[in-house]
Amino acid sequence: MSFNLQPINLKNEIIQLIPLQETDFSALYKVASDPLVWEQHPNKLRYQRDVFQNYFEGAMLSKGAFLIRDTKTNEVIGCSRYYDFNENENSTETSVLIGYTFIGRNFWGKGYNKALKKLMLDYAFQFVDKVYFHIGAYNYRSQKAIEKIGAVKVDEFEVEYYGEESKLNFVYLITKP
Repeated sequence: MSFNLQPINLKNEIIQLIPLQETDFSALYKVASDPLVWEQHPNKLRYQRDVFQNYFEGAMLSKGAFLIRDTKTNEVIGCSRYYDFNENENSTETSVLIGYTFIGRNFWGKGYNKALKKLMLDYAFQFVDKVYFHIGAYNYRSQKAIEKIGAVKVDEFEVEYYGEESKLNFVYLITKP
């Protein structure tokens, strides 16, 4: 069994992850158009339609992006993705990154992010030993959230987002239990 970056059956009692489709743009942009969602993000202008369009194109090209929906209301919550799967046959350590995540403000502080990360980590750890996260150096909200679920900061480096200038990010790691 190999790691599928975009499985179709990721669901728990709170959220469902659906492979992102071109037709999801409008519904996802409705969530992303809130400037406060991007307030601490390295790209603070992602709430603008043309800037978000670039993000969305990168998500589609990644072949690992998901539309996040509330399982009870079917409301669009946000987006996340798997990327940079490392299946090094000469190593016992395989890894993947989880990131490019954003969640609408209506869902902040209500367990959605934690449920998302648990769902994605549980799936990933069936195939990999390590999961990494790139988080903007000034995205304190995301740093605190990822630390709450056990991630440890292991590095800092410039990350070049799809079609954007590189920005300083912190690298966080969670190792397979």
